[in-house]
Amino acid sequence: MPYRVLADGIALTHLAFLLYVTFGGFVAWRWPRTIVLHAVAVVWGLASVLVGFDCPLTRAENWARHRAGEAGLPPSGFIDHYLTGVIYPDSALGLVRALVAACILVSWVGLWRRSRRVSFVAR
Repeated sequence: MPYRVLADGIALTHLAFLLYVTFGGFVAWRWPRTIVLHAVAVVWGLASVLVGFDCPLTRAENWARHRAGEAGLPPSGFIDHYLTGVIYPDSALGLVRALVAACILVSWVGLWRRSRRVSFVAR
């Protein structure tokens, strides 16, 4: 039972990370210093999608699930197991990726515009 709870907690952490990658730029509108952490998260997420390396959270969840006597995630990983085909259809994967990229871009451009406005007012 404790390994099952641990695996579920890791899965929730993984989901929170994906939400932060998508929306963390908007968090930086309120706390601008967090943009560095968000940029690191975006680079990590982008690299894992483009290069396809194993995410440590996926590895940790698989470890906990195996210890709990359950099957681990498929080789395709967290997103394919929990999101693609569940939250959105397989055919929409490209659209979802484009929307995530657009969300990140809008949040970063908005932060840049807000920072310019604040620095202009401060003069």
